[in-house]
Amino acid sequence: MTSPTAHKILAPLAAAAVTLGGLALVERLPAPAPVSAVTQAIHVADSPETPAETNREALSRVDGVSHQSAAVTGTEHQAVLDYWTEERMAAATPITNMVEGALSLPGEILSPDIVEHQAAPHPNSSGERWTAGGLVAKTTGKVYLTMNGRDFTCSASVVEAANRSTLVTAGHCAKDGKGAWARNWTFIPAYASGKAPYGRYTARDMLVPPQWSRQADDSYDFAMVVVNTDKGTPVQDRVGAHRIAFDSWGGGGAREGVQVYTFGYPASSPYNGRNLYYCSGRTKPDTGGTTANGVRCAMTQGSSGGPWFTGFDTATGKGEISSVISFKYANDRRTQYGPRFGGQARELYDHAVRL
Repeated sequence: MTSPTAHKILAPLAAAAVTLGGLALVERLPAPAPVSAVTQAIHVADSPETPAETNREALSRVDGVSHQSAAVTGTEHQAVLDYWTEERMAAATPITNMVEGALSLPGEILSPDIVEHQAAPHPNSSGERWTAGGLVAKTTGKVYLTMNGRDFTCSASVVEAANRSTLVTAGHCAKDGKGAWARNWTFIPAYASGKAPYGRYTARDMLVPPQWSRQADDSYDFAMVVVNTDKGTPVQDRVGAHRIAFDSWGGGGAREGVQVYTFGYPASSPYNGRNLYYCSGRTKPDTGGTTANGVRCAMTQGSSGGPWFTGFDTATGKGEISSVISFKYANDRRTQYGPRFGGQARELYDHAVRL
């Protein structure tokens, strides 16, 4: 089910009549062969015989998922890198400001000391800076993107994949529900105070569930993004990756709750988007109309798309990604919600890793 958009403060409003470039979206065609036409088309260079728009139309035909190609050619990849000047990055705002401006947001006023306290990692944090390093600090990063002509920020993380180039993030960080797809999508792993210690990675392909692209259903607010290399090096080779789990919510986990650690780059006050923060605690099921689970967390917009870990080891920063930061309700700013990864997330992942 879809929760009432008018009461969410992390996920954006779907653009009712905005599309990007008139690009076709074709869903649920026959399953691709082991080496599919989609995969082959990705590697076709831009040429008079195979113009970029033709490639994109072909690449939109993916079985069981909604798909959009992005920076497929070297020229497109460089154009995205060139787009993100220091000035544009500094001016980008958390993606959900488009919602925040349209809503009255009642609830607690967050105290600045929430973001200053930096205790050793513990299992019940409501939004402290992550200073313990480990794999999570390298594989979680900040995302810059353009949606509906405006520049925004999100969060994402690297997952283990055969193509060594797959990320997971929120659906609304790739596509505005039933509206536009993102452009200029760029991932900076281990981002900290404006630094990009492991390079910048532009999106080559973006995939979301049909339930998100056609209905903006918050129970399916997740996306897989396949990125280009940075100077020939895949992101997984440079920073590592985490396993992705599709069974963490079975056996009563959804109802009874599981222990999670969530990470992101919150950028709305009192946070500033310059460092990685985390929340931790035991989840509870949403009662507002979705199948998502929630955890106590004060992180704000900009953290959208950041990973939810189960089985997380604070000493090594390793765990399994079982969800992503998705939304909050305007009348409950204490609870952050994430969609449960299950069969649809597995299908999305299976397509992404073949690209």
